[in-house]
Amino acid sequence: MASIFTQIMNGDLPGHFIWRDEQVVAIMTISPIKPGHCLVIPVEEINHWDEVPEALSAHLMHVAQRVSRGLKAVYNPKRVGVMVAGLEVPHTHLHLIPVEALDDFDFSKQQPAESEVLAEEAGKIRAALIQAGYSEADCA
Repeated sequence: MASIFTQIMNGDLPGHFIWRDEQVVAIMTISPIKPGHCLVIPVEEINHWDEVPEALSAHLMHVAQRVSRGLKAVYNPKRVGVMVAGLEVPHTHLHLIPVEALDDFDFSKQQPAESEVLAEEAGKIRAALIQAGYSEADCA
């Protein structure tokens, strides 16, 4: 069975995209720790991050860096943290979280977000990325 991320990429489940290219997507998480918390996901279903082919891994990180620039532009955080937790969905994904302190990585702080709120946040991030010249963010 396809992962929940593949189902979102295929349009079978709703998702709020902020980046889409042939190899990688970035979407808002439905239970953010903080506003702007998003996921960068390879299109190919790969369970363990350490099994991602090197070229795809490099592209995944490259996209994460670009999306992070959008997060910085919108939220002005102290840092944009990146984490690979890998327990909740068996499909590799990077969490990008605008952070001010280490406790901003506490997954017990996740709260379900309304679809309208996620759509608004995604729109802000896409706009910042498009303004920076990244056409892959024109994916709504």
